[in-house]
Amino acid sequence: MVDRLANSEANTRRISLVENCFGAAGQPLTIPGRVLIGEGVLTKLCRKKPKARQFFLFNDILVYGNIVIQKKKYNKQHIIPLENVTIDSIKDEGELRNGWLIKTPTKSFAVYAATATEKSEWMNHINKCVTDLLSKSGKTPSHEHAAVWVPDSEATVCMRCQKAKFTPVNRRHHCRKCGFVVCGPCSEKRFLLPSQSSKPVRICDFCYDLLSTGDMAACQPTRSDSYSQSLKSPLNDASDDDDDDDSSD
Repeated sequence: MVDRLANSEANTRRISLVENCFGAAGQPLTIPGRVLIGEGVLTKLCRKKPKARQFFLFNDILVYGNIVIQKKKYNKQHIIPLENVTIDSIKDEGELRNGWLIKTPTKSFAVYAATATEKSEWMNHINKCVTDLLSKSGKTPSHEHAAVWVPDSEATVCMRCQKAKFTPVNRRHHCRKCGFVVCGPCSEKRFLLPSQSSKPVRICDFCYDLLSTGDMAACQPTRSDSYSQSLKSPLNDASDDDDDDDSSD
């Protein structure tokens, strides 16, 4: 069915509408063979709090952005190649329900659908697209993925030293290897993680010591994928941050 739609006028028109909604700041999305599979609003667990984001699933990429005017205007476009994607279901906890993890070597995060049916459809379609891509390319599934960042609201003290309390002066930072929320003194070192950046990135002392000895796997977080506290805890943001605080520490 996807191959049949690839060159159809309806598919070309739908992709063109998505491009127009992102405007000049967005990347061109129309290429031969690309098909828009589906779209919808999902709740993305950002660093400071869950936020609604518009997602577009194509047969080779996943695109999402901030909603400015629903179905008319989006910004901060993100494009994720599907061949690098793996997804894992998240157990329902509290108000956060119907969720799953989207994991890639560069970035990983949690999203939530409005219903269990919608979650199932999204996950089935994503898995089908990934399987088809890998089958055509002959590549193997990616087993490396970036850590999912622990939301700011889940940590009132440093998750490494367990002593430093976070305040407007003593800021939160995120280790790019394990995703933990850590204090400045516990994350002064940098390490090159090629899948995430061409420059050395902030990591905690614990991960730095392990990476320096070549023990890469041990840096992965041991916490369960629980995100319910991000809705229950008070938030320490003075303003509505943009999508993921990618440029923040």
